[in-house]
Amino acid sequence: MSGPVVVGVDGSPSSLDAVSVAAREARLRGCGLKVVHAFLWPAMHVPLGSSPLGPAEGGMRDMVGQLVAQAVEHARSAAPEVEVGNAVVTGEALTVLEAESHTAPLVVVGSRGLGGFGALLLGSTAVHLAAHGRCPVMVVRGRVDDTRPILLGADGSPAGEGAVEFAFREAVLRGTGVVALHAWTPWSVAVTPPQDPSMPNALDPVVLAAGEERLLSETLAGRRERYPDVAVEQSAVRGGAREALIEASGSAGLIVVGARGRGGFTGLLLGSVSQALLHHAHCPVVVVRASDTRR
Repeated sequence: MSGPVVVGVDGSPSSLDAVSVAAREARLRGCGLKVVHAFLWPAMHVPLGSSPLGPAEGGMRDMVGQLVAQAVEHARSAAPEVEVGNAVVTGEALTVLEAESHTAPLVVVGSRGLGGFGALLLGSTAVHLAAHGRCPVMVVRGRVDDTRPILLGADGSPAGEGAVEFAFREAVLRGTGVVALHAWTPWSVAVTPPQDPSMPNALDPVVLAAGEERLLSETLAGRRERYPDVAVEQSAVRGGAREALIEASGSAGLIVVGARGRGGFTGLLLGSVSQALLHHAHCPVVVVRASDTRR
């Protein structure tokens, strides 16, 4: 898409972290950055001006203006060469950012905003946007280090194709490699029963492991050819995907996954693995929905 990278802000420290990351992502793509704040107060018919009993600059309109101005300056400090615009839009944050995602190459949000209680690990806007956004959504959490490799959660499903493409493109932009991790268990593998009773048991762990290694190689084959300069490390491991990816994220600069992979329920917009990573990964997470493959 030709539009700017979009970052949602609410004045929280988490959203300012997201602004810095979003500005660098815009610089990598050679595009602009749009700082967006969703403003609910006008819809609730709350006066926007200052109280007659308070200071002239104490109104909601002034507070929002200061919040957005701070975010814009934060972006310019992180990437001075990026053109930064801003918008204050009346509406609920998820609705506003989902609308912005129709024309953005990437939407970036913090992992937890001002509305979250201290014990909550993830704000509702982040998880819902990852499920409903129309472009890849980056949730900034954990350690930010653009020099580390991109961790790709690959499951070989059609729904994960967009995540594979995004991971390789991002690696090119950052000048890093890709670590492709495929985690499987005997219960997650689609097995066709042998037609010949004399054939080896199709559920033999050695047979399953070889098949999953082959699946991962086939998943990456086209991208290896398209992006020959990207160093690729691939690993198919037996175990739970959530646990394996969370552990591996400790040495990654970014983790990229599909919204819903192999074994997910048809009506589910965001799979359990993606949700677990949004809550517990040690680095920023990008969720790519199946419809995002064109990005």
